[in-house]
Amino acid sequence: MTDTVHVALPGREYEIQIGEGLIAQAGKFIGPILHRPRVAIVTDENVAALHLPLLTDALNGQGIEATALTLPAGEATKSWPHFERTVEWMLAEKVERRDIVIALGGGVIGDLVGFAAAVLRRGIRFVQVPTSLLAQVDSSVGGKTGINAPQGKNLIGAFHQPSLVLADIDVLDTMTPRDFLAGYGEVVKYGLLGDAAFFDWLESEGPALAAGDKAVRARAVHRSVEMKAEIVLRDETEQGDRALLNLGHTFCHALEAATGYSDRLLHGEGVAIGCGLAFELSARMGLCSQEDPSRLRAHLQTMGMKRDLSDIPGDLPDADGLLALMAQDKKVVDGQLRFILARGIGDAFVTAEVNPADVHAVLSEALTR
Repeated sequence: MTDTVHVALPGREYEIQIGEGLIAQAGKFIGPILHRPRVAIVTDENVAALHLPLLTDALNGQGIEATALTLPAGEATKSWPHFERTVEWMLAEKVERRDIVIALGGGVIGDLVGFAAAVLRRGIRFVQVPTSLLAQVDSSVGGKTGINAPQGKNLIGAFHQPSLVLADIDVLDTMTPRDFLAGYGEVVKYGLLGDAAFFDWLESEGPALAAGDKAVRARAVHRSVEMKAEIVLRDETEQGDRALLNLGHTFCHALEAATGYSDRLLHGEGVAIGCGLAFELSARMGLCSQEDPSRLRAHLQTMGMKRDLSDIPGDLPDADGLLALMAQDKKVVDGQLRFILARGIGDAFVTAEVNPADVHAVLSEALTR
């Protein structure tokens, strides 16, 4: 069974299909939106070995010719050199403005390919086929694309909506437990920012989700993208409400920069730790109860996830160093860093009214825990 979430952006409407076996049916979904029976696929080495043959067979079975570029796996691929390589490959393959490029992979590939599609010939269409939990629930939806810079994460990019998203629940079975749980950090975020009942459900069903229950996984993906789509419809280019989706990310991006965007800390792990820090900051400021951050950290522990700075291997900068990295965040407006804080689980809001001393205290405390 396939569930559909419709993203009703005027003039840029698209559907998110969620279900089992969708890659094997990709030709059926993608064929109707093609102007000619030809697509270009960009993927990474790990995903190509697992899923590229199935995708190309599915497309060929519907009479669609497919050519593919395989990039190295890892966060370092979200960079100028690989972006340049991708764009030049698309040009060499004579990808036209009305053609479709398919991003087959996790968040790194989706962000990179989406950005390349946004600028090639001033904008070509692309389809997201997310192969990680994190990409299925977050980065494949909403049109944020981009690459990293030495100064920070996702500082170069564009808003460019996909034409279709195929979230195949079956591919989650091929993920390592660590990668899967990292994606779960983004799932938890949705409950924390705007749906307390969803967080309640995750506390109950999270272990089944991690254990491989397909129905539970599909429901978690559906609710996550449904919430994201609702927010994107209200605020596509992040002028207001969409910033809520960055709950935990201000801390996360500083931690990713501090660890060199390496596998010391996966993005979703940073989001989970960052959400905990955001709730601790909220509690310190008297916005939510002390029980809320404790409840979140208890759930992360139950799921076997990173929840403290001490869970990150290797040395980290001190509180001053982390604050300096946070100042590079793209959410800085008029020199002020905006935070996503919470009045409680399911009730997040955006504010610039934060005393740096409180942030420093939270970081200092977390570094000694």
